[in-house]
Amino acid sequence: MNKSNLAVAVAVGVLAQQASAAGFIEDSKATLGLRNFYINTDYRDGTGPNKNEEWGQGFDLRFTSGYTQGTVGFGVDAIGLLGVRLDSGGGTNGATATSYGGTVFPSKSNGEAVDNFSSLGLTAKAKISQTELKLGTLQPKLPVIVTNDGRLLPQTWQGGQLSSSDIKDLTLIGGQIEQVKGRNSSNNEQLSISGANSRASTGRDSNKFIYAGGDYKLTKDLTAQYYYGNLEEFYKQHFLGLVHNWAIGPGVLKSDLRYFNSSDDGANGHDPLYFTTGNYNAPNGKGKVDNNLYSGLFLYSVAGHTFGGGYQVSNGSSDFPWLNQGDGSSAYIITDSQIQKFARAGERTWQARYSYDFAKVGVPGLTAGVVYLHGDDIDTVNSAGREAASGASEWERDLTVGYVVQSGALKNLGVMWKNASWRTDLPNTRSQDENRLIVSYSIPLL
Repeated sequence: MNKSNLAVAVAVGVLAQQASAAGFIEDSKATLGLRNFYINTDYRDGTGPNKNEEWGQGFDLRFTSGYTQGTVGFGVDAIGLLGVRLDSGGGTNGATATSYGGTVFPSKSNGEAVDNFSSLGLTAKAKISQTELKLGTLQPKLPVIVTNDGRLLPQTWQGGQLSSSDIKDLTLIGGQIEQVKGRNSSNNEQLSISGANSRASTGRDSNKFIYAGGDYKLTKDLTAQYYYGNLEEFYKQHFLGLVHNWAIGPGVLKSDLRYFNSSDDGANGHDPLYFTTGNYNAPNGKGKVDNNLYSGLFLYSVAGHTFGGGYQVSNGSSDFPWLNQGDGSSAYIITDSQIQKFARAGERTWQARYSYDFAKVGVPGLTAGVVYLHGDDIDTVNSAGREAASGASEWERDLTVGYVVQSGALKNLGVMWKNASWRTDLPNTRSQDENRLIVSYSIPLL
């Protein structure tokens, strides 16, 4: 039993004696989230299967307790996840011999998707004033660690986190993560990055990711951020952010500036088995983490319209690193899109976006948006260490349309269509189109 699970077991034992305490029951909430998820990926060139396709029904049951009375309040949270296959099979689910599963479901030894998969997560928590400690299953969304929720079921992490907002206008957060459960898995795995995350015998991982940082509101419209993350044996990362909202005319301009400095840690600095992806004069085009990423995103919202544009530069000899076990992951960068990340070594990316909220014309709940990204200056090397691409480029166009029922028997029923196209001239890389159809519904139980 690891440290997180032991702490949860002890806390649950204590809570069993205090469950009747005022606050623990009265402030408890439970919801059942339903998600019907269909995805179709069409590869436009290259060799291999031309289509990946999966369809499933997800169940997300969550319980959040209140706190027991006293100077120190105790509580417990729980999350139960179940995914049921509706349509998938070997050859269409995207699974390979060295992958963590298919696009949506884990796969059997013969490559076919399992009929269903499930997991249970428990979190013990304690609170003094506005300071809270959590041990067990976590879903952090911070600049240095982001929980992915882009498929049927969400990603979860195992570890501990301490957060505090006792100081006015300042929020502090720190923690340690030991394991992760991917969005297409029932099992907890250790942590890794791109280039070292293969399930083959050459893959390498870590059981320790520490993070800390905070947000400080300099004014009511200006927030400064600093965060630090360290994946033991892989990389150290510093993040600086500045978010500002400025009322201009009838609308509001939001500026979001971000900077990441990432460097090697431990074995990543000298052991090829721990190397990450990027542009190197070395076998397999991999080496130690060395990346500086700068970005700015500007959004102007007025009368239901949001117009936006941004630019990102990924400097250094490696791709931008983030927690990536190879089974689907998210990064806190303005170019993290439906298909690609646009964070390769040396890549420069600009983007334009537009969205509209149809509530302004009498159709509340209906929204639509489009994003276009274009990255270039990508250099790569082949397995022999020779130049494979010089100044290569890629682009992606993402279109999203969604509607949430606002009233009546089907209130909160949501339907969303997400369509994306990605094209590139990188060698031995397949361009693709992708469609996702998502129907969701949330049922309050407590």
